[in-house]
Amino acid sequence: MTQPRLTRRTALIGAACLPALVSSPGPARAAAGMLGAAQPGFHRFKLGEFEITTLLAGSRPMEKPQETFGLNASPEDFAALARANFLPADMSQNFFTPTVVNTGGELVLFDTGLAPEGITAALAAAGYAPDQIDTVVLTHMHGDHIGGLAGEAGVTFPKARYVTGAAEFDHWAKAGNEGFDTKVKPLAEKTTMLTDGGTVTGGISAMAAFGHSPGHMAYRIESAGKSLILTADTVNHYVFSLQRPDWEVRFDMDKPAAAATRKAVLGMIAADRLPFIGYHMPFPALGYLEPQGEGFRMVPASYQFLL
Repeated sequence: MTQPRLTRRTALIGAACLPALVSSPGPARAAAGMLGAAQPGFHRFKLGEFEITTLLAGSRPMEKPQETFGLNASPEDFAALARANFLPADMSQNFFTPTVVNTGGELVLFDTGLAPEGITAALAAAGYAPDQIDTVVLTHMHGDHIGGLAGEAGVTFPKARYVTGAAEFDHWAKAGNEGFDTKVKPLAEKTTMLTDGGTVTGGISAMAAFGHSPGHMAYRIESAGKSLILTADTVNHYVFSLQRPDWEVRFDMDKPAAAATRKAVLGMIAADRLPFIGYHMPFPALGYLEPQGEGFRMVPASYQFLL
């Protein structure tokens, strides 16, 4: 059987017979409005028998990041490291990431963000109410960690007990700091003071990580053979403070001690191949570390905790 042959004439006839809607555009459609950049408010995963939820309690841009994360770096070195990591050298984004650990018997909240509104909104997005929190752990007393403890409506976590480092509490109790005096000191009778190695509850223990503040603590979380380190403000930026741990950070109260702590804690995390959560890391603030040059590179977690 002879196959029909497509000629230029038959092709033109076929095109002319196409429906009008193909050759004639319909009425213009209105474009959707721009909604702006957005991020999810929480990230939940399993660690052994525990359930861990990181909360985005706030995020804001910061100008002149070298004045915060690289006080002893040259402008040229700072700009070069930013460029090598596809970052602008004149702006950074700061994240505030409290963490909830559900042990099966307790809900433990680490740090409270900048204000009650931020932490309560983040908790609500994750399915929690403030009065469900059994224990609030304060890694240290800087305002972006204690700010959510109380506000005009009173104490944010009315049924909670509180835990913090003894050295940290003692320092700020004598410092005349308004934030501490109004938000933390009234909770003193409900607060347990820990030293290095002290236990918050089963599976959660304190690790001295002094330098960022006089009694700053990191925490080890362990369940069913799985471990994770909650580093709090041991490291403040996922590039500048990780890849250059000797660079001075404006908010570190004892800068040499903070740098030594960074190298020791981050070195342990990398050597033991442990996951970590960093309070100011890009949300969801969860990842791993590998040695790189003078410091470390953050490897964000992907599907490891889904398996």
